[in-house]
Amino acid sequence: MKIVFFGSPDFAVPSLAAVAAHWDVLLVVAQPDRPAGRGQKVHAPAVKLWAEARGLKVAQPQRLKGDEGLAFVEELRALQPDVFVVAAYGKILPQALLDVPRLGPFNVHGSLLPMYRGAAPIQWSVMNGDIETGVTIMKMEAGLDTGPIVSVRRTPIGQSETAGQLFDRLSKIGAELLVDTVRGIEAGRATQTPQDHALATLAPMLTKEMGHLDFSKSARLVSAQARGVDPWPGAYALLSGEPVKLFGPSIVDGSGVPGTVVVADKRGLHIACGQGALSFAEIQLPGRKRLEVQAVIAGRGMREGAILA
Repeated sequence: MKIVFFGSPDFAVPSLAAVAAHWDVLLVVAQPDRPAGRGQKVHAPAVKLWAEARGLKVAQPQRLKGDEGLAFVEELRALQPDVFVVAAYGKILPQALLDVPRLGPFNVHGSLLPMYRGAAPIQWSVMNGDIETGVTIMKMEAGLDTGPIVSVRRTPIGQSETAGQLFDRLSKIGAELLVDTVRGIEAGRATQTPQDHALATLAPMLTKEMGHLDFSKSARLVSAQARGVDPWPGAYALLSGEPVKLFGPSIVDGSGVPGTVVVADKRGLHIACGQGALSFAEIQLPGRKRLEVQAVIAGRGMREGAILA
């Protein structure tokens, strides 16, 4: 089985490692290196770093359409791959590319399709307070995550689990499922089940504004939002007009005007919500380091009665 692998971030690395351990990976395709962080230093995708460290050939096309895209299609066609495996690559593959592999292109997607089609399925499953998610492997077609389902593996979402933690778990679950699925494709026993498009939901990319907590909602939903935006863009509220970052929410008893600090002592930092209250494990005040709440309370950086808007 000859495979071309498409992927970019950390989520895709376990899937690449899994297929490389069992089959011939002809080429690894990743997004171009890009500047990131405050210093805008150029960083290579995690998939590229992993592949190059193991002597795998890597391609990073800037565009998949136009003249560059046509040339790339011909390059891949010459390799005569049996399968494309795609995991969080970050670009939509045009039909000309999808038609290249002999047995088809297959995508590792971090949701129970048709729920959460799009770029941020893991974050939205946490933000919406779902109790279960999983990984779906589908055969790709031109639509956005609309192709027939080949295999699924489910897993519960922990009550305190962040999107980042769930990313790590699903990346490993996806890699295990991928090996089983590719073996089935290779043996000709894989099945394809059309999605019920009427049940489809979308999971668009997050924005920084989505980290702004709305304490008028129930504690359960505020907790889900805070965990869903961890690690990016991060949960925050405004204290005297300045952003305060909040981490590690847990639901506690309490009531008051939503957004009001109702406890700030050895018991922790409790903030009233529309229903119930939340305790946060860590906090980062404007211009300060991220600290455990007890350190912030001891330093008188947060008091009972303060309002987080």
